[in-house]
Amino acid sequence: MTTDHLTHARPPRRIPYAASKVPEVTVYFWIIKVLTTGMGETASDFLAHLFGPIPAVGLGGVALVVALAVQFAARRYVAWIYWTAIVMVSVFGTMAADVLHVGLGVPYALSTPFFVIVLAAVFALWFASERTLSIHSITTRRREGFYWAAVLATFALGTAAGDLTATIGLGYLGSAVVYGAAIAVPAVAHRAGRMGAVLAFWSAYVITRPLGASVADWMAVGHARGGLALGLGPVTAAWTVAILGFVGYLAVSGKDVRRDVAV
Repeated sequence: MTTDHLTHARPPRRIPYAASKVPEVTVYFWIIKVLTTGMGETASDFLAHLFGPIPAVGLGGVALVVALAVQFAARRYVAWIYWTAIVMVSVFGTMAADVLHVGLGVPYALSTPFFVIVLAAVFALWFASERTLSIHSITTRRREGFYWAAVLATFALGTAAGDLTATIGLGYLGSAVVYGAAIAVPAVAHRAGRMGAVLAFWSAYVITRPLGASVADWMAVGHARGGLALGLGPVTAAWTVAILGFVGYLAVSGKDVRRDVAV
């Protein structure tokens, strides 16, 4: 899926792409998206162990608010601003799902469908208001608000779903294999004309969360849990460096920026 496929079916009109607040969907988009999901998973757990769950949630919440405030204040898409916000959504989204399970005792079998309902509600309100869920229609403050609400919901849903499969017998590596296969389904279905572009995009977007988180957890957890025992801190640091490298490249090259887009 690329940017050209993520437009609404109605007759297009051309607008300056600089007005949009999201990047072009390229292979770099998906690579960084998966990296942010894994980094958010291990960073959340690392901070919870370092500071305790409650201070970690407070710290993550403040950082998320600041990152989103900077993103909303920007007048166009800026790589480092956008991806910083995504990283903080990843960290806080993980914490939100974990709070329901660890803090309130809600099983993943219940929190997963709960977040499905939350995401569906966000999409329903978004479509009722704007008549499109295309990510490249994000040219107004209201649409941007719907977009980030959906992003936060997908991260929470993906976290719960990933933990659900990991705890019902698949383990982290098994979950990574399952989600690695699952993420190909919307891409293949879209190319075969069996799934619309917007549905295919958001389906893949949700799946990136448990995919990246499962791989990162597998790398970080101990051998007794089926992992490589690399540790939360080292895995978080390594994935952060990878994110910085890709985002830095995009900021310099501008490969994720288009001049115009149809909405």
